[in-house]
Amino acid sequence: MRGLKPLILTVLLGSTSAAAWATPATARLYQHEYGYTPSCNACHSSGGGTELNQYGKDLKAAGHNRQAFAKVAAKDSDGDGVPNAVEAKAKANPGDKQSTPKSPGNWLDPNSLIPKEVRAEFAAVRQWMTRDGVLTDADIKAAAVLGAALSKADENTIYIPLENQRPMGTALIFPAKHGGKTFYLLMTTDRQLVVTKVQVLNAEQVPAAKGLAVYKRFERVAVDKLPIAKSNTLDDAVIRAVKQAGSLLHVRLKGA
Repeated sequence: MRGLKPLILTVLLGSTSAAAWATPATARLYQHEYGYTPSCNACHSSGGGTELNQYGKDLKAAGHNRQAFAKVAAKDSDGDGVPNAVEAKAKANPGDKQSTPKSPGNWLDPNSLIPKEVRAEFAAVRQWMTRDGVLTDADIKAAAVLGAALSKADENTIYIPLENQRPMGTALIFPAKHGGKTFYLLMTTDRQLVVTKVQVLNAEQVPAAKGLAVYKRFERVAVDKLPIAKSNTLDDAVIRAVKQAGSLLHVRLKGA
């Protein structure tokens, strides 16, 4: 299986550290600031790709750059009584009030950080790894050939279930936008990068996105063969987002 073979080699080399558990760009900034890479739960409510928690929102409002950490250092984003910078330096999660310097919890343990919706799709799996979907200029050009308009802002975290150290498929949480509002989708594939399911993860801002018939359209389609959106309807907002997510998987895994 050519597409995921590089991932098997990565597992055999033991590269399943917490470094892959945050949106790549933010993780790199966080690592430069505090000396270690956080989990994606520092900024997201339920793992990479889901809605930002208050710490993530504060960073975004402060500029979402290296200087943003200093701007929010004295804030207590999660409301646990400890400033963000104090928590981060103690390897506690500044985005979770249950994590404090005295009791950081297991937020940096990769095996505890797979979103429950992802785990549910691979219920028998007990071992996971992740891969950063960091996009190069070549990746963006390759995605354009597939009909997807990707940018560095689309970088994401790819969840990979393992069985006997072999990838069994992939899962990706990603946003879709319609009418200026955002909702979140979850896509899973088999080990050949053929879509097994696309479902709504969070559609509080766009309730009409729940239960659309369009989600069935993607099943059993290879990620590089997904349809291209042709209009601005809600269905096409889903098609566009799924096309972008599938193209990211293709260029980062098939092209690895």
